[in-house]
Amino acid sequence: MNDQTPVIQLKGIGEKTQKLLEKLEIRSVGDLIRHFPRDYETFGEPVMIDAAKPGEVEAVRVCVAGIPNLKKVRGLTILNVTVRDASGGMSLTFYNMPYLKSVLRTGGFYIFRGLVQTRGRSKLMEQPRLYSETDYREKMRFIQPRYGLTKGLTNQTLQKAVKQALTYYEFQPEPYPDWILSDYALASEKEALCDMHFPEDRASLLKARKRAVFDEFFTFLFFLQKNKDLTKKVPNEYPMEEVAAAEAFRNALPFGLTGAQRRVWEEIKADLKGPCCMNRLIQGDVGSGKTIVAVLALLLCVSSGYQGALMAPTEVLAAQHFETLTDYTARYGLPFRPVLLVGSMTAGEKRKAYESIRSGEANLVIGTHALIQEKVVYHSLALVVTDEQHRFGVKQRERLAEKGHLPHVLVMSATPIPRTLALILYGDLQISVIDELPSNRKPIKNCVVNTSYRPKAYEFIARQVSEGRQAYVICPMVEEGELEDCENVADYAGKLRAALPDRIRVEYLHGKMKAGEKNRIMEEFSRGDIQVLVSTTVIEVGINVPNAAVMMVENAERFGLAQLHQLRGRVGRGEHQSYCIFISAKENRETMERLEILNHSNDGFYIASQDLKLRGPGDLFGIRQSGEFAFRTGDIYGDAPILQKAKEAVDRLLTLDPGLEAPEHALLAGRLAQNLENSIDFRSI
Repeated sequence: MNDQTPVIQLKGIGEKTQKLLEKLEIRSVGDLIRHFPRDYETFGEPVMIDAAKPGEVEAVRVCVAGIPNLKKVRGLTILNVTVRDASGGMSLTFYNMPYLKSVLRTGGFYIFRGLVQTRGRSKLMEQPRLYSETDYREKMRFIQPRYGLTKGLTNQTLQKAVKQALTYYEFQPEPYPDWILSDYALASEKEALCDMHFPEDRASLLKARKRAVFDEFFTFLFFLQKNKDLTKKVPNEYPMEEVAAAEAFRNALPFGLTGAQRRVWEEIKADLKGPCCMNRLIQGDVGSGKTIVAVLALLLCVSSGYQGALMAPTEVLAAQHFETLTDYTARYGLPFRPVLLVGSMTAGEKRKAYESIRSGEANLVIGTHALIQEKVVYHSLALVVTDEQHRFGVKQRERLAEKGHLPHVLVMSATPIPRTLALILYGDLQISVIDELPSNRKPIKNCVVNTSYRPKAYEFIARQVSEGRQAYVICPMVEEGELEDCENVADYAGKLRAALPDRIRVEYLHGKMKAGEKNRIMEEFSRGDIQVLVSTTVIEVGINVPNAAVMMVENAERFGLAQLHQLRGRVGRGEHQSYCIFISAKENRETMERLEILNHSNDGFYIASQDLKLRGPGDLFGIRQSGEFAFRTGDIYGDAPILQKAKEAVDRLLTLDPGLEAPEHALLAGRLAQNLENSIDFRSI
C-alpha cells in the first residue's frame, strides 16, 4: 500500500464507511495515516464514587440503584439513572439514548466512565460511556488514541483501519538529510507515523509529535521564505500622493484616532507613496480600530484615481462592510463608488457588477474570494485589503498580475501573536501593530466557572434576552462522536432549548453547514430574529452584532487563551455592558489558573504572551487553536520552540543549497514539490 491506495481497499471499509471517511477528507491510505488523533487518554483503575474528582474524567464500578427515569422535554429525551457503590451515590444523565432504559437493570453492576460534575453536594455524570469489565480491562493496557470523527463513524473503526494501513504501508525513504535529523533530534518518519497513532508511552508520543509538528512548520516556513524572495522588491506601479479627502474624513469622524492608529496610518502612507509595492500586516487586538485605518488607505487609493478592493471571510460580513462604506460615502461625502460582489448573487447581478468593475465605474469592490475569480476584470486595481482568513499570498498576486495588476496588499489580523513569533510567521510582510484600544469601549466583564454554574448561566442569558440582548454559546465540536467528553453543537442546542423559556429562539451554526444555510443563520442572528446562537469557532471572524452582549464558552479548557480572547471579541461591540462566561469541565489548579488570565485581562497581546509562557507540548493534547495559523498538529504558542528550530533549519538549508539541487536534498525537494502540487493551503502561498 502507498499514499494513493484508496481506503476502500482496506479490509472492513465498505462503501458506507468510505463515504463517512470522505467527510473527514480521508480518501486514500496516505490521508488516513496522516489523520492524527485529536487527543489521547489513559484508562485508569475504576475509583469509588467518593474518590471521583469533579472536573476529571473517571471510571466508576457501580450498581443501578433504581428504575431509570425517562422523560421528554421539547423534543429532547432525557434518561436519569441513580447509581451507588459502597462509598455513596451519584446520578447519571443520558440525552437522546432512550434504549438504555431497557439495557440498564436495577441491581445490575456496570462500569461508567465520564466527566465528574457537581450540583450542590451531589456528584453527577452526563452522557458517560458504558463498558463491560472485559472491554474496560483491555482499554487499560494502552494509551488510547481518540480521533476527530463524524456522525456514524466510531473511534474503534478508525483505530482498526489505521492499524491495518500502517501494517501494509510501504514507507518511503527519509526525506530529510541526516544533519537535520541529528541536529534537531527528530524521530524518523516511520517511527513518528506509527507512534502518533499507537504510542507505547508518553515519551514516544511526544517524540513522534515533535516530528509531525516540525514537518508542518518546516514546510510552511520553506514556502514562506521562497515567497519572501519573490515579493520583497516589487516596483510600486500605483504611487499615491496624500490628498485632502483622507484628512477631512479623519477630522469629520465622531471619534479621534488613537496614537497607535495614527502611527500605523503614517506607515501605510509611506508605503503607498514609496518606490516598492506595499505588503503590510496590521496586527491589532479585537476592537482596536484596524478597519478605520484600512478605510483611510482605500480612500487614499480612490482619491488617487485607482480602484480598491476589500475582501471579507463571509458574505454576511462583506454585506456589513458594504453597508458601512455606503453609509460613510453618503454621510461624509466620500468619493467611493462601491459595488458588492459575493457568490450568492444572481448571474444578472454579477454581470452588472463585473461591468462596473471593468469600466472603472465602481472604484471600490467589496466581497468575498469572488473578488479574485477569473471573470472579474479590473480597470485599475491598486490596493487589496484583506483579513487573516483570506491571506493574500503569491498565488493571488500572480493571478492579478496575469491581468496586468500588481496591487498593494494590506492584511488585517486580530490574532494576537507576540512579536518574536510574528517575525517568523509573517516573514514576507512588514508588520504594523495597533496596541491601543479606543477609550470609549466598555471593558467586558468576565468569569471563569465550573459546570455547576450552568443553571445560573442559563438564567443570566434568559434575563439578558428579556432586556433585548442576544447571546453566543460556543462548543468545541460539531456533532456527537467528533470528540468525546465535549459539548457538541447540535445536541447542546436541543438541551438549551429545553432549559430556556419557549419565547427564546435558539439556533446552531457550524463550519460543516452549506454556505447558504450558514449565511441565513448569521443574517437572522444579525437582525435579532435569533436570540441565542450555539456555534463552533466559525463565528470567530463571522459577524458584527453590536446587540450581542453575552458570550458563553463551554469546555473552555480545550481552547487556547488567544483563541478564547478572539471569541470574546464577538461581544462588547455596542453600547451595552457585555459579559463573557468561560465554563471549564476541568477544575484542576493548572487549568483554572490558565483561564483566570482571561478573567483579569482584556489585552490580547498580554494574553498571548502568557499563553506562550504557560503552554508546552505536554499541555497540547485537546487544546484547540484556530484562525490563520491553525496547523493540523502544531500550535504556535505551545510549540514556539519547535517553530524557532524549524525556521533555523530552513534558513540553514537555503543558505547551503538555495535550489535544493544537491543529491542529498533530492528526496526533500521532491516531497516539498509534492506538497505544493497537492495544494496544501499555506496561507494561500
